[in-house]
Amino acid sequence: MNRRAFVVVLDACGAGELPDAADYGDAGSNTLGHVSEAAGGLDLPVLGRLGLGSALPLVGVPPAAEPVLHGRLHPLGPGKDTITGHWELMGVITPEPLRTYPDGFPPEIIDALHDATGRGILLNAPCNGITAIEDYGDRHLATGDLIVYTSADSVLQIAAHVDEVPLAELYAACEAAREIMRGEHTVGRVIARPFRGEPGAFARTTGRRDLSVEPPGRSYLEELREDRVPVHSVGKVKQVFANVGVDRGHPGATNEEAITSTESLMAELDRGFVFANFVETDQVYGHRGDVPGFHDALKVIDAAVAGWLERLDPERDLLVMTADHGCDPTTPGSDHTREYAPLLAAFAGHGGRRHDGPFSDVGASVLRWLTGRDAPELPGEPFTP
Repeated sequence: MNRRAFVVVLDACGAGELPDAADYGDAGSNTLGHVSEAAGGLDLPVLGRLGLGSALPLVGVPPAAEPVLHGRLHPLGPGKDTITGHWELMGVITPEPLRTYPDGFPPEIIDALHDATGRGILLNAPCNGITAIEDYGDRHLATGDLIVYTSADSVLQIAAHVDEVPLAELYAACEAAREIMRGEHTVGRVIARPFRGEPGAFARTTGRRDLSVEPPGRSYLEELREDRVPVHSVGKVKQVFANVGVDRGHPGATNEEAITSTESLMAELDRGFVFANFVETDQVYGHRGDVPGFHDALKVIDAAVAGWLERLDPERDLLVMTADHGCDPTTPGSDHTREYAPLLAAFAGHGGRRHDGPFSDVGASVLRWLTGRDAPELPGEPFTP
């Protein structure tokens, strides 16, 4: 089949609390709904026309007159982070929650990191990444010690100034940490967080690198590759899957870069699958509680989608927009929130119908669209013909 499919993850754009949200401390969360209220209404004419306001109530985005397929998706497994969300979209369900460290990492982990890197360790506690470098950046520069922290997610993050710790050394430290965080201490991701600048004006660079644990099961990405369908990723997707099932990764450290990569692939590819992550609604605005910035990021995406619709052929192309979890910027704290994900899917024969189901319906739909077959052993039911 000479078809293409594009799945775009609007990172952290949750669509309302899941039934078990209270178990995660997220009762009442609704990222898109609360952003629409706090912003005095969302200005998203293209996403609105496609049916975003039909998928869930939003101030400023009424239900669409002629929506594409729309609805909300829910996870089948535990968690509320990048790894579990992206894995589930491609049919990999995490059997149990990935380990977290609400009190920081135990001494044996810190000692192992010191031995592996030759550097001391600062912080070692759950912390917002910006706060981490603001509060510990000076000491890091004075001592050369690494800033190590975690969050409510299953992560170990290492921040270092590029003038003190060259990128190659930081990446090597994270690779060592990935090997340390195995077995009983397995975490979903080890993340390199380089930053630059002077004290009082530190800023992250675009050199982030995610070292993920391998997916615990077969995904729709591997099904596609079995049928020799080229699989491309944009942004951190390739790293989230530990390279399993992805042929080629493309830049996407910022939304601008991710939009450019996605549009280049739309122009160049004759066939295949593109799985893209647009990170800024999570990394830059959601975690920092920045409602105006969150809205502005959505407006940039909305304008980009207008151009995509002009160049995509609904008879040949499938376009899916969804999310991986929430990160409600109007609630206390800076952690992800346990929410539904919105679903918008444009393709020939969508019928404007509503579709609510598990995240894995996305992967099932991509496989059927691109190969004409299903994978009954994987979770998910296709919404594509």
